[in-house]
Amino acid sequence: MRRQRSLKIVATLGPASSTYETIKALFEAGADVFRLNMSHGSHEDIRTKHQIIRDIERDLGRPIGILADLQGPKLRCGVFANDTEDLAEGQDFRFDLDGTLGDAKRVNLPHKEIFAALEPNTTLLVNDGKIRLKVNECGPDFANCTVQVGGEISNRKGVNVPDVVLPVAALSEKDKADLEFACSLGVDWLALSFVQRPEDVTEARELADGRASLISKIEKPTAVENFDSILEVSDGIMVARGDLGVELPVYAVPPIQKRLIRACRAVGKPVIVATQMMESMIESPVPTRAEVSDVATAIYEGADAVMLSAESAMGDYAVEAVTTMDNVAKEVEGDPNYIKVIAASRTRSSATIPEAITLAAREIAETTDIKAICCFTESGSTAVLVSREKAMVPIIALTPNVGTARRLTLVWGLHTVVTNEVSRFKLAVVSAARAARRYKFAAEDDKIVVIAGVPFNTAGSTNILRVAPVDEKLIFASEAE
Repeated sequence: MRRQRSLKIVATLGPASSTYETIKALFEAGADVFRLNMSHGSHEDIRTKHQIIRDIERDLGRPIGILADLQGPKLRCGVFANDTEDLAEGQDFRFDLDGTLGDAKRVNLPHKEIFAALEPNTTLLVNDGKIRLKVNECGPDFANCTVQVGGEISNRKGVNVPDVVLPVAALSEKDKADLEFACSLGVDWLALSFVQRPEDVTEARELADGRASLISKIEKPTAVENFDSILEVSDGIMVARGDLGVELPVYAVPPIQKRLIRACRAVGKPVIVATQMMESMIESPVPTRAEVSDVATAIYEGADAVMLSAESAMGDYAVEAVTTMDNVAKEVEGDPNYIKVIAASRTRSSATIPEAITLAAREIAETTDIKAICCFTESGSTAVLVSREKAMVPIIALTPNVGTARRLTLVWGLHTVVTNEVSRFKLAVVSAARAARRYKFAAEDDKIVVIAGVPFNTAGSTNILRVAPVDEKLIFASEAE
C-alpha cells in the first residue's frame, strides 16, 4: 500500500461511510487519515467506527491515522412561535434572554456571554451569514439591532459574532467529555473548534495529557489575528474555510489560507485545508472544475493534507471523491512547475544539527541518484523535519512506536513503517534498505539516504547521515560506520 503522491487525504466518516467494506474502500482509494466528527453520533457510534479502522489497519498491515474533531460551543438563537419568520432589510429586531417564543420582532438568544461582549455597531450573523444585523443598543440581557441583510430566520439557527472576542471557552462540557472519550479510545489527533487564543489550546493539552496531538481549527477572525501564538502551542493547524468565510469576507479567505500554510511550513507543523473542497460530489460522480482547481491550489501551496467532510460522510460518491483527490494530487505533483513552486517557497532552516542534517539529506537526494530518504524517529520530530524540506524523492519514516507511525500519516510525503527497535546504526541501515525494497521505493542496485539519532530511541537526537546501498550484502561489506 504505497501512495504515489506526497499530499495526504483526510476523509470524514458518517452515515455513508460506516461499514468495514466502505471504510476499507476509502483507504484503498487513498484516504490516509479518518476524521470522526464528535458533533454527530453517540460515543458508541464513534467507538464502532474507531474499531473498524483499527481492524482495517491490522488486516492491511499499514498504519492509519484517526482524527477526532471536537464540536466546540454552539451559539444558536431560540425558538419561534411560528417556527420561522422573514426579516426585511432596514427593520428593527431584538435578541434577548427572555425565554418566551420569538416572533418577527424578537427572539431569545440564550447566551449571556454574547451580550457581555457586544458593543454598538457590532455585527451579528445568523444562519451561516445569510442574515446580517448591526447592533444599535445593547445591555447585559438584550441587543436591539437593525437588519442589514434580510432573509428567513428559524428555530435554533447559528449565530456568529465576528467583531469581538467572546468570553466563551473553546471546550464546552460536552467537548471535555468527548475529549476524554476520544483519548481513551486512542485517537491520534484532536481537532479543537472555536479556538480564539493560545490559552484555548493550552487547556486542551492539559486535558489530553500527551495522549493525542492537537490541531487548532482556524475558523474565527480572532484566531487569524492571534495565529502566531496559537501556532506556537499547537501540533498542527486546520484552515476551516467554511466558518472563516462566514465571519470574514469570502475574498479574504484565499490570502489567509496561503499565509497560514506558509507559516505552518516554516515551523514544520502539518496543516490541513478543509471545507467544500469537493462539495458537488455529495450528489455528483464528478467534481466541478473550480473544485479541482481549489484542491490543486492547496497542493501547490504546500499543504500537508486536504479534507473531505460531507462528501465522504454522507455523499453518494464517497469513494469517488477520495479517488478524485488522489488523482488531482498525482497530476499536480507530476507537474514540473510544482517542483519549482515548492522549491521557491521553502524557508531557511534554523541552525540546529537535526535541521542541518535533514537539509543535507534533501540536497543529496535531489542532486544525486538517490531513490528515497529513510529516517528513524521515536517521537516523529526527525520525520517532520524531513517533511518540511519538501524533498522531491520519497520519504520513509521508520519508527518502533505505532502511535508515532499513525500520527505521521497526516504529514506531507511520509510513508510510515513500524519497525523493530535497533541499537546500532548499521542495523538501522539494513532495516531502511528492507523497507525501501518491500514498498518498491528502490531496487537492489539503488541507493538511499539514511538519517537517525545516536543513541537510538532518544527524541530530537538526529545527528548522523549516510548514503547507503539497498543491497544488504554491500551494507555489511562496507566499512564500519
